[in-house]
Amino acid sequence: MAAFDAMFFVFAIPAVVFAGVSKGGFGSGAAFASASILALVMEPGAALALMLPLLMLIDAATLKPYWRRWNLRASLLLIGGGLPGVVLGAWLYTVVDGDAMRVLIGAVSIGFVLWQLRTRLGVTQAAGATLSTGAGAMAGLAVGFTSFVSHAGGPPAAVYLLSLKLRKTEYQASTVLIFWVINIAKAVPYAGLGLFTRETLMLDLMLAPFALLGAWLGVRLHHSVPERWFFALAYVLLTVTGFKLIWDGLA
Repeated sequence: MAAFDAMFFVFAIPAVVFAGVSKGGFGSGAAFASASILALVMEPGAALALMLPLLMLIDAATLKPYWRRWNLRASLLLIGGGLPGVVLGAWLYTVVDGDAMRVLIGAVSIGFVLWQLRTRLGVTQAAGATLSTGAGAMAGLAVGFTSFVSHAGGPPAAVYLLSLKLRKTEYQASTVLIFWVINIAKAVPYAGLGLFTRETLMLDLMLAPFALLGAWLGVRLHHSVPERWFFALAYVLLTVTGFKLIWDGLA
């Protein structure tokens, strides 16, 4: 894998900053666009492995600004459902090849965009009646599974958290706590599956400053930038990369 060429960093640096901004200030919903973008220039498994330590770094950097501002009950419910979901995702990873992972990541990307469009067009009510505890546990299972296979746990977490009608900062803080735990849990099977390599870890060290920059920007922008501007860009990126990954996987 020619990971150190200039073209790789043209893709990787904006992707990592974007992940930091999303996780640091906008509920993690668009952070997985980074893995989708990186999967265009490297193997999907390597892209996931490269991003996980950076996501964990962003989690650690954003814990303090949102410390104890989360909804603890909702966070623990999603974490409790998410841990078995991580195990399920680890099993699936062992039985599919790289092209199938490209199609899966691409499909999750497109599905997320369609879900957001349906919500914003009024076809689906994302924040209607409060979902039950059982529904929250199932959402947690989806969080763990999709987070493991594509770092895309944000959408199912959003479905449940939005139904609770949390305040903006309470919602953001809850996602920070949830994915801090889930990402730590993912690191164990990632290591067991041999996804971390010397090369990905070296790239992580090189990209770590950009992850921290994104996290810092995200926290600062949390109270000042309208979410619709940020997520509009995310939807465009996810749509383009999603279709590209599906095309590559099927071809």
